[in-house]
Amino acid sequence: MGKAGTTGAVSAPRGLDVLRDPVLNRGTAFSEAERDALGLRGLLPPHVHTQAEQAERFLVTFRKLADPLDKFIALNALHDRNEDLFFSILVDHIDEMQPIVYTPIVGLACQKFGQIFQRPRGMFISIRDRGNIAKVLRNWPYQAGIIVVTDGERILGLGDLGAHGMGIPVGKLSLYTACAGIHPTQCLPVTLDVGCNNDAVRNDPFYVGLRQKRVTGAEYDAFIEEFVSAAQEVFPGVVIQWEDFANHNAFRLLENYRDRVSSFNDDIQGTAAVALAGIFSALRITGQPLTDQRVLFLGAGEAATGIADLIASAMVAQGVALDQARRSCWLVDSKGLVVKSRKDLAHHKLNYAHDHPPVADFLDAVRKLKPTAIIGVSAVGGTFTREIIEEMAKLNERPIIFALSNPTSQSECTAEEAYRWSGGRALFACGSPFDPVTVHGQTFVPRQGNNSYIFPGIGLGAIACKAKVITDDMFMKSAHTLAQLVTESDLAQGSLYPALPRIREVSAYIAAAIANAAKESGIAGRLAKQEMLKDIEAQMYDPHQK
Repeated sequence: MGKAGTTGAVSAPRGLDVLRDPVLNRGTAFSEAERDALGLRGLLPPHVHTQAEQAERFLVTFRKLADPLDKFIALNALHDRNEDLFFSILVDHIDEMQPIVYTPIVGLACQKFGQIFQRPRGMFISIRDRGNIAKVLRNWPYQAGIIVVTDGERILGLGDLGAHGMGIPVGKLSLYTACAGIHPTQCLPVTLDVGCNNDAVRNDPFYVGLRQKRVTGAEYDAFIEEFVSAAQEVFPGVVIQWEDFANHNAFRLLENYRDRVSSFNDDIQGTAAVALAGIFSALRITGQPLTDQRVLFLGAGEAATGIADLIASAMVAQGVALDQARRSCWLVDSKGLVVKSRKDLAHHKLNYAHDHPPVADFLDAVRKLKPTAIIGVSAVGGTFTREIIEEMAKLNERPIIFALSNPTSQSECTAEEAYRWSGGRALFACGSPFDPVTVHGQTFVPRQGNNSYIFPGIGLGAIACKAKVITDDMFMKSAHTLAQLVTESDLAQGSLYPALPRIREVSAYIAAAIANAAKESGIAGRLAKQEMLKDIEAQMYDPHQK
C-alpha cells in the first residue's frame, strides 16, 4: 500500500483515500489488521469477505442484467472502484466477460459513451495541449509500460466517434492485464482529440470531446510527433500501440515510428497474426501447404493488407518468390476487384493490384479466381451470402471462411450460415462470438479470430525484454506460436484457436517467443533469461488475493 515517508515526503494513502482508489481498494476484503493499519475501522461493514465471496456477490447481480450495455456499465463501475476484484472476475470468467469489456459490446459502449460516462479513465490529450503534452502526461500518477492510443477516427466498423472512442483503449488495456498479466498501473489508455468529422457525434449534447472538425495535415503530424516524443520522455521505453486510426493515417504512422520506438498497429499487424494463425490451423485439417493457397479478401483496408503482407511473408519463408506470394492474395474493395489497370488505388493496395480483367462483385471474383480461402474484413454485415459460401464449397472440399469484421452486426456471415450453407465443411473463424452449431449430427465450436490472442503477448514480451522496436518477424513468430497451441481436440470440433480460458498461457508463450526473437535480433534492451517462459510467468500480475 506504500510507506509513510520522511519529512517532506508524501504520506501513504489512508482511510477514504484508500477506498476511493481502485488500485488500492479491496472493499470488504480488507483484513482486520489492514483495517487498523490503514485507518479503515468504521469505514467498512464489520464482516471480512473473501475476494471469492465478493466476486460471487457481483456475479449474482451482473447475471440478472438482460441488456449487454447495462452489463458493460456494471463492469466499468467495478473497474472504477476495485481493480483486483474486476480483474479476478475477468480472468476467471474470460469467455463471459471479454465480449462485454471488448468486442462486440465495447462498440455500442463507444456509441453511447457520453450518455454512460461516469468518471474519466486514461488521458484525453487534445490539440489544444500542443506544446505542453509532456507536462500533461506527467499528470499520470504511474510509470506507464504500455500506451494504447487512438484518435477515434475509425472505431471498429463504426467510423468516426472522436473522443468517444476512448472505450477502445480502455477495453483493450483491460485485456492486456486480464490476458497477459501486465499490471494495471503499467497500462495507459490515451485518446488524442483532434476533433470529429461525424456531425451526429460532435453535436450530441453529451459529447465529451472538442466540438470542432478534425485537424489534418502538417498540424496533425506535428501533434502526433510531439505526443510520441513526450511519451518517450516521460515514460522511457514505453510501448505504443496505435489503435483504430483511419487508413490514411494508420499506415503512415506505423511506417513513421516502427523503426524509431517500440510500437505497432494492432489493426494491421495483430489482425494479420491472428488470421495467419487461423490459416495455419485450418491447413492442419486440410493437409495442404500454405504455398498452394489462394486468398481472396472482402475489404482492402489496413486489416486486409496487413493479413496479406504476413501471408506473403510466410510464403516467402517457405521458398516462394515475393511477387508470386503476393499474387496468391487478392483484394475486393467497394469498387470491385483490385487490379493493376485501376487508376483509383490508394498506395497500400498497390502490392496486391494484379493483372486481371476488372471484376465488379465478390461472387464473380470467387468464381473467376477460385480461392481456397475468403477473408472478410469489410465491416459490412451479411456480405458472405449463401451463393458465395455454396460456391466456395463447390470449389473446395474444406473451404476456409473467415468472417472477421466486428461488432456482430458487421460480421460478413454468422457461424450458422457458414456451416449450414457449406454442408458442415467450412473451416470457420469469426471476429465476433457465435454459439456452437450442429450440422448433420456434428457440433462445431467456432472461435473468434480475436486479436486478444496476439496483442497481449506482444505487449508482455516487449515490456519484459524492453524491445527497442517491434518487428514483423515477431508477429510471424506469434502466429506460429498461437497455431501450435491449438490441440487436436480443438481441430476435431472445428475450432481453429485455443479455448479462451487458456489465454494467459497463450500470452506467456507468445511473450517468451517475442523476447527470444528480440534477443536474437539484438534489439532487446534487457537480455532474455535462459528460462524466459518461467521468468515471464513469474512477472505476470495475478489479481487474486493470496
